[in-house]
Amino acid sequence: MASAAEQLASNLNFSTFAKAEDLKKRLWFTLGALLVYRLGTYIPLPGLNPDAFAQAFRGQSGGILGLFNMFSGGAVERMAIFALGIMPYISASIIVQLMTSVVPSLEQLKKEGEQGRKIINQYTRYGTVLLGTLQAYGIAVGLESGAGLVNDPGWFFRISTVISLLGGTMFLMWLGEQITSRGIGNGISLIIFAGIVAALPGALAGTLELSRTGALSIGVVIAVVVMAVGVIALIVFVERAQRRLLIQYPKRQVGNRMFQGDTSHLPLKLNTAGVIPAIFASSLLLLPATLAGFSNTSELPAWATSIIASLGHGRPLYMALYAAMIAFFAFFYTAIVFNPKDTADNLKKHGGFIPGIRPGERTAEYIDYVLTRITVIGAAYLMFVCILPEILIAQTGVPFYLGGTSLLIVVSVTLDTVAQIQGHLIAQQYEGLIKKSKLRGGKRGR
Repeated sequence: MASAAEQLASNLNFSTFAKAEDLKKRLWFTLGALLVYRLGTYIPLPGLNPDAFAQAFRGQSGGILGLFNMFSGGAVERMAIFALGIMPYISASIIVQLMTSVVPSLEQLKKEGEQGRKIINQYTRYGTVLLGTLQAYGIAVGLESGAGLVNDPGWFFRISTVISLLGGTMFLMWLGEQITSRGIGNGISLIIFAGIVAALPGALAGTLELSRTGALSIGVVIAVVVMAVGVIALIVFVERAQRRLLIQYPKRQVGNRMFQGDTSHLPLKLNTAGVIPAIFASSLLLLPATLAGFSNTSELPAWATSIIASLGHGRPLYMALYAAMIAFFAFFYTAIVFNPKDTADNLKKHGGFIPGIRPGERTAEYIDYVLTRITVIGAAYLMFVCILPEILIAQTGVPFYLGGTSLLIVVSVTLDTVAQIQGHLIAQQYEGLIKKSKLRGGKRGR
């Protein structure tokens, strides 16, 4: 039998949406914030020669710059003030999450609730400033080393570049937090989502142009469309899949009343790590090719040139390392974000237990056992979603934006945002039902 929430969700209509004034304000705020972000991707860095940089970027678009350009919505290609994007914040948050499981003081802060979370968020912001400063300075030095990229090289250009890029990252971090608190969805994820979606029309137009000129056959274009639809359907199915562990609570007596034991479920997502393994694996694998592109390949030893050539898109070594790193980061990040021991301790503290499993250490071992098994499935799913488009891109020359990582991010963020919108609409219906019941109660009382 469907729950009350599911029954309400099935009855949602446009009249309900029209009455949800708070939801509409949140949606308009989110759209306005994303529009500001898109405008910022067109503001270039001061002192840069845009034509020379665009020509240099075209030679490196297949490396890590192409990946970061996808996440920044084309800001790297134009070397705008948002070129660093939100990646320093994501890297800092992952580092802080890792340290919370290693450093006892940070682990204690994590258990202190809202106050501890605010302190950890502040540490994340400090880490973002540090990482953003280092990356911005590295970009400034790299731009100066290019022939004709900078109009007036020197410390003034370096300082202005660091200030501009770091300021852009900090503004995006603030904008993402504002979207999360005053808008709809996760602000950081929506900023990455907006960057990818903004580039998708150009990628689709480029694919159709290749088909028109004969560089791609009609069969390949149809295969790409079928693959994209199939991958999207698989992502939706797996991202919504859960392994639910039955939790029982014993009978309890409050005063003279005896309450029956309740039952609930502990949901474990099939893909706990999300899209992080694919992003990290792509970044690390594309880094050698990018560094080699900025250096003189004739001066490299033969073995280094051979390895770099083997790490190209579609090569067997690249695919094997890509799959292995996705599996590694899937298990690694799952171990960071989900602690079975803490979950078992919380269940024991509230009197909950898994039927047939002793509370405490045995429960933690059982949760860890189940989590490991479903993470194997989640890692296999991530490898399939990311490797299949890579093979197609390498064999057919389809634009990089149609890869599995971009589809995974777009679909995941869309599902989360739609779920939040649905939650607001359900809350609106509940509020309407409560008001009606109060009015009826008042009339009966008269």
